[in-house]
Formats: sequence, structure tokens, C-alpha cells
Amino acid sequence: MKDMILLAGSSHPELAKKISAFIDVPLAKMDVFKFANDDTFVKINENIRQRNVFIVQSTCRPVNDNIMEMLIIMDACKRASTNSITAVLPYYGYARSDKKDQPRVPITAKLVADLLTTAGADRIICMDLHAEAIQGFFNIPVDHLYSLPVFIEYLKEQKIDDLMIVSPDAGGVARARAYAKRVGADLAIVDKRRVPGNQDKTEMLHVIGDVKGKSCVLVDDIIDTAGTITKAAAILLDRGAREVRAMAAHAILSDPACERLEKCDMVEVLVTDTLPIPPEKLLKKIRVLSIAPLLGETIKRINRGDSVSSLFV
Repeated sequence: MKDMILLAGSSHPELAKKISAFIDVPLAKMDVFKFANDDTFVKINENIRQRNVFIVQSTCRPVNDNIMEMLIIMDACKRASTNSITAVLPYYGYARSDKKDQPRVPITAKLVADLLTTAGADRIICMDLHAEAIQGFFNIPVDHLYSLPVFIEYLKEQKIDDLMIVSPDAGGVARARAYAKRVGADLAIVDKRRVPGNQDKTEMLHVIGDVKGKSCVLVDDIIDTAGTITKAAAILLDRGAREVRAMAAHAILSDPACERLEKCDMVEVLVTDTLPIPPEKLLKKIRVLSIAPLLGETIKRINRGDSVSSLFV
């Protein structure tokens, strides 16, 4: 571990500190601030020549500022003659802009991948990408991690009776199936269709699978405005589910997410700390599970040249 340098951007210092404690490597000293004209300045205050540098930065709100800060940190590292630069992105901004589904629109997830590579990244570590195809946007190694082991461990500890895993839409079936297989539960799907002309509103049609009397767990990658997850929970309860929980790796919680979750009859909302959650948005029903040990173990294995995929077997 003596060849490793761990740097933390300003987006999520709490997570970086947890990772640092887990791998027993102190965060390297670094100055990051903005000039009066809003330009970002970075100075690394330690010798990083020929060292393996890992930079922890969630590209969350403010997304553009955090992405730019990440690029500037990597440029500083590259010009300081590091051995390698690994960008650790617990949350990958613009991940939902992963395809051209309308005329004359960008594929911003690909643009961000190009920016990271050009700035000097030799490897990417990310978690629960909105679409796994985003890995192919990079021409460098990508370690795509899943929060699945963290959630599975929690579900097994709770010993929930009559457990059923539910996908809130057809696009998340593969993810939900992986969870159902791990916990030995049945699988159900909420059939959802978008209302034409309104990107925010959805129409729930029916549930594929018998959820009556079941303890349902909705599995998704992101809770943003919470429209999809709360409407899915409502229809499950209407179809006779005994109780409903939700699990999602990334808790963006854009307004009016907290209001919707507060009104919803879900017993629990499980999220991870891939991005910081403001104290005012930490509702009583929201439980935050840390992915710091998972990221820390991955960083250790990459630095040693060990297998990462074995973490998810």
C-alpha cells in the first residue's frame, strides 16, 4: 500500500474519509478552492511521483462543478508524473443521457467518459451505472461495482418473511432478478408506461406476479424525484402486498422526492452513501448503508493486482 495515494475531491469528503479509514491509508493533503471569478484551483501538497493515485469524487450536485474539479485534479496528477490515475466515481453524473433517443440530442454520458480519459484517467471505478453499456464508452479499464452485496447482507440480517423482489419497471428486471436469486425470493414486475408529452408523470398499469400477502422490496438504481418508486409502492399495496420497502444505490432526492416518500406507505427506504444526503432530507424511513468497505476493498485489490470480480461471486 506504500505506492498508493488517496485523494478526495470536495463533493463527498465523508465517504472519502470512510474509505481512508477502511484501507488504512491517509488522505493526501490537497488544496482545492475557487478564485473570485469562479475558476477552480488545485494544488497537491505531497510528492505523488510514480505513485498509484486514486481520486474519490461523486459527480453529484452541483454536477458540472464536481466534474470539472475532478478533471482539474487529474490534470494536476498527470503533470506531477504519477504512475497511474484511477477515478473513483461512486455516482456517475449524466449517466441517464446514455443514448440518442431524440433527434439532435447529445450522448452526454459518452462526453463525460471522453473528458475523463483525456484528462488522464487510466482506470475508472464506478457503481450501479444506469446502463451497463456506459462501460463501453471508455477505452480504458472500467470496474463496474454493484451495491447488491450491501443490500443483500441487510435483507438477510432482517430475516423478512414472504420476501418478494419487485422491479418498478421492465428496464430493471435484470437487476431485480439478480437480487431475487441471491435471497431465494420470487420476482414480480410493475408494468409502467409513460404518459405521452410528460416526462415526469407515469402511468402504472398492472403487476406481473402475485404479491398478495408478500413483503415486497422494490429494487432500482436511482431515487430522483421518487415518482416511479412511490407509484410502484402504491400499486403493490393496492394489490394486497403486506408491506413494501424500496432499495436504490443512488439517493439524489430532487424535489419533491422527500414529500412523496413521506406520504407513501412504504415501511423503509434503503439507500447507500454514494452521494451526500443533506440532513433535512434524511427522513425517518430512509436508512443509509455505507459502500465505503466495498470501494475500499476494490481499491486495495486494484493496487495489488488482485481480482475485483470475485467480490460479487
